[in-house]
This record gives sequence, C-alpha cells and structure tokens, in this order.
Amino acid sequence: MSKDYDVAVVGGGLLGSAIAWGLGRLGQRVAVLDEGDVTKRASRANFALVWVQSKGLGMPAYTGWTVRAAKSWGELAAALREQTGLDVALQQNGGFHITLGDDEYGRRADLVARMHNQIGAADYRMEMVSRGEVERALPGIGPEVSGGSYCPLDGHVNSLRTYRAFHMGLKAFGIDYLPERPVSGITREGAEFRLTTPMGEVRAGKVVLAAGNANQDLAPMVGLSAPMGPTRGQIVVTERTAPFLPHPLSTLRQTDEGTVMIGDSKEDILDDRSMRQGINAVMADRAQRTFPHLARLNVVRSWSGIRVMPRDGFPIYDQSQTHPGAFVACCHSGVTLASNHAFEIARMVAAGHLEPELVGAFTAKRFEAEESRAGSGYY
Repeated sequence: MSKDYDVAVVGGGLLGSAIAWGLGRLGQRVAVLDEGDVTKRASRANFALVWVQSKGLGMPAYTGWTVRAAKSWGELAAALREQTGLDVALQQNGGFHITLGDDEYGRRADLVARMHNQIGAADYRMEMVSRGEVERALPGIGPEVSGGSYCPLDGHVNSLRTYRAFHMGLKAFGIDYLPERPVSGITREGAEFRLTTPMGEVRAGKVVLAAGNANQDLAPMVGLSAPMGPTRGQIVVTERTAPFLPHPLSTLRQTDEGTVMIGDSKEDILDDRSMRQGINAVMADRAQRTFPHLARLNVVRSWSGIRVMPRDGFPIYDQSQTHPGAFVACCHSGVTLASNHAFEIARMVAAGHLEPELVGAFTAKRFEAEESRAGSGYY
C-alpha cells in the first residue's frame, strides 16, 4: 500500500501553514492535520510584528536567523499577493522601541551594547536614538519620551490576512487541510508514518510537528523533544483613527485598517478565557504617555492569548535520528520567521534533512546540555 502524502504537517497555525505552503510550492503532496477552530491558536492572538530588535541575546544564531527572515519577508508578501490577490499589508520601514525617562533609556542602551558585543551576532543596525530623532520620525510623542532604539529592518503586517493568504495558497497548491484531526499517536512502519486522529489514520513519508505548545507531548512519539514554556499575553485595540504612526513600536502599532494595537504583558497564567483589567490599564497608560492624543480614543476590544514559547525563548528545529523523516519546529516569533519557514525550513524538509549551518544551533539537544551542567553543579 502506498502512503497517502509525501509530508504530513501537524498543526495548522501560522507556523504549520507557512511550512505546508512552502512544501506545496515545491510540488510536495501535503496534508495539514489541525485541531480546527477550537484550538488555542496564537496565530489569531499575536501582535503581528516583523521584528529584529533585541532578538538573540544569548544566542547570536537567532539574531542571524531573524535578520534572514526580515530580509526575505518582502519576497513572501509578493508571492502571496501574486498567488491569492491578498495584500498582507507589509510595512517594513523600520521600527522603534520607545523609552520613558532616563532610567529606561540607560537600560535600553545597555541592552543594545550587549547585543552588538555578542560574538557572531549579525549586523542588524539596531541603534540608540535621541528624543529629538524620535520626535522627527514620530510627531506627537509625549514629554516623558526620552528616546529609544531603532532598527531599519523592523516592520509589521496584517497577520490575520497573512494567515488567510497561506490557507488560500494551500488550497491552490492542492494541499489537504484536515481540521478536527488532533493527532493522538504517531508510529513509523517501513518507509511511512501513520498518524492516529479521531477521524481515521493518515499516512505520510515524512512528518513535521508544528503544533505549538502541543509539540512537547507529540515530539517524544518520534524520538524528539520540545521543552516548552508558554506564557499569556494581553492586547488592547482602539477604535479607528486618522493615520499618525508611520513606524511600528515594540508595544504599539497602527494597523492598516486604522485601529491602534497595544500589547506589552507576560504572565505564567495559561487560561485565555479571562483577562486582568489592571494589566490592560497599565498598558493603556503607557500608550497615552507615549502619545497623549490616544487618551481620547475608545477601546473597542481586547483579548488574551497563549504564546507558543520554547523554554528558553529560542526556536527549536530538529530532525529525528530514531524516526528518519520526522521533524519538529517550534518558535515564538511565528510572524517574523514566516518567510524562513516557507522558504528555508520547507526546502530542507522536502530534501529530507536540516542544514546545520542554518539551523544547527536550534536543536533541542541544547536543553540536555543545560540539564547536564545543572546536575553537575557547574550551571
């Protein structure tokens, strides 16, 4: 009996969709196995930044990987528009991280210096800027703004439209999107994988685990590991207003539809059915201290979402030695890294092996080394 698909991608969020889209672009027969709309999907709750600033402190390879993604995002946006007719509203003319007061400015300057001093860090041109420089780029800032940092590679997109474009692309490539099929078991028999779902078995020559935080439970089924440490974040959205923000900020951006998104929280709570209004109030207060005119706007909606987060914050890309053809992919920055997943990870999966020079630093084996050091008392 022949296998049903060349590749089964487990997880239909932004990460899995990008990889599946890239595989379809290469002519692979692909199935995307997804829980469907009932899942806690970070793809619907994210902040939609294409962001390079401060990425990779402690892992220079992540800086380089992020820069690579940012530089190829324009190609991805153009390909999606050509295929689907959807404009994902990529704006990539640089972004700011704003500081309030001298103490914040000093801490940010220290971070920028540490980033630049890392051995092997990519040259991504993040620099500190004065209040005057910020004001020239962002008229209307409040009196507490002391300056900040700027990176010309930063930007943002309409992430929901990007997600829709990927799924339209999947259909155009003939990829089978199979919702309501959470995977409960994976075995390898001969040259194929057999994936157990509530709606029957799916067989494929390769399997990519791209199921977010659920990868922690799925990975051991194919001899891999994916230590995760998810967190919860909250976002506030205002009513539409006239364009005033030509650059995205790390915690505030104006969408292509005119609304203003505000988000800057992190909690260990993993229940996204409720929010802490005190956190929303703190985020809104900082936003109006940055741009005082925001105080006049009404909040029209807010939500909380569970971030997909590997335990140390850095991506995990791995392939199985015991189950050849099985791969795992986990990351927090699913929007920023979408172009890498569509163009690079998909290419490697199709070829049957990950390239160490590109993603070798992201193996989950790094966690084994940390645990070994901790156990020896030298950590």
